[in-house]
Amino acid sequence: MAKITFLGAGSTVFVKNVLGDVMLTEALQGFELALFDIDGGRLRESEQLLQNMKESLGSSCIIKAYTDRKEALRGAKYVVNAIQVGGYDPCTITDFEIPKKYGLRQTIADTVGIGGIFRNLRTIPVVLDFAADIQEVCPDALFLNYTNPMAVLTNVLISQGGLQAVGLCHSVQICVPHLFEHLGIDTAGVKTRIAGINHMAWLLEATKDGVDLYPEIKRRAAEKQAEQHHDMVRYELMLKFGYYVTESSEHNAEYHPYFIKRNYPELIERFNIPLDEYPRRCIEQIKGWEERRDSMLGNKKIEHTRSREYASHIMEAIETNNPYKIGGNVMNTGLITNLPKEACVEVPCLVDRSGVTPTFVGDLPPQLAALNRTNINTQLLTIEAAKTLKREHIYHAALLDPHTSAELSMDDIVSLCDELIEAHGSWLPSYR
Repeated sequence: MAKITFLGAGSTVFVKNVLGDVMLTEALQGFELALFDIDGGRLRESEQLLQNMKESLGSSCIIKAYTDRKEALRGAKYVVNAIQVGGYDPCTITDFEIPKKYGLRQTIADTVGIGGIFRNLRTIPVVLDFAADIQEVCPDALFLNYTNPMAVLTNVLISQGGLQAVGLCHSVQICVPHLFEHLGIDTAGVKTRIAGINHMAWLLEATKDGVDLYPEIKRRAAEKQAEQHHDMVRYELMLKFGYYVTESSEHNAEYHPYFIKRNYPELIERFNIPLDEYPRRCIEQIKGWEERRDSMLGNKKIEHTRSREYASHIMEAIETNNPYKIGGNVMNTGLITNLPKEACVEVPCLVDRSGVTPTFVGDLPPQLAALNRTNINTQLLTIEAAKTLKREHIYHAALLDPHTSAELSMDDIVSLCDELIEAHGSWLPSYR
């Protein structure tokens, strides 16, 4: 029996979306849906929810929960990863509160920046353990990574773990629909092209019937900037650098040195930047699940509509050989010619029975490549730190981070890193 293994299956709502999609996909009927999580209680909740969905959706998929990770992976054809190492409490709290002591403020802290660096450092050893198990019990499996920090983890899974892996992020899928809806532009018949790095990919082209839509997009965006709205950072970046970026304004506010600045406190209000946004979301999600748990788990007639998540569409394309296009995170094997070959990039990919095939992009506009490289620098040095266990490379990663280096002195950055290493304790390996 073919198997889809879900690592981090305690993420019950996300499991519902991804594996609910699988249960609605004809080509994936009869697959075993193998669930694994280190939290036994959350694992049982996800198993119960999926059993309810199996009944209500009339699926022939087999639901099975595992407490042994290697057995959950054994023989898998597809592996979906949605773990979060350290969770909100204690690790996300640590990532936000200690930098605040140094005057360093963040919004999401899950990609680059100090928060992104330490989220990577505690997650890389775990995903490499996954890779070792996969090499032993299902070496041909396709690994679908949804876990952030996306670029670094996908890079490590491929370059060090030796896996067939692709990183999947919502930002490419929702970029154009959300932008056009906010600007009041019809998306029908629009042709687009997106490429860059995860959370900082660029809408390189937007045309309709051969007409470039960017002049109208920028005109409307400039008008919107006259009053406060949810996407001011991205509009400002587009108006200054010429192109719209895929990930949200709250994310991009901390990827660049321009927006969160102690010496310019007025920028926070001017660009409507939600400081400490991710901790707020975590608290709301935890509370929301507690309020919804019983009604969801007790609903024997739970409904589901196939979502936008790429996972089931990728599996369906491979099983049926009906091509499907995604925006995927893959290694830069000459795909974007003015970004480093060691980087993980986000490019259009074609999926069919041959697997995931990335497409050639060529050079990005030079200013966009330059912005991407500022984040790639920190990503690659974070990988080097995890690989060598040399503390100095953690310092290098932080010293080169655009937001951190714009706010703190070199000595303070080193002290901050030392304090974060100490606070993380057993969540991190020993750095010499």
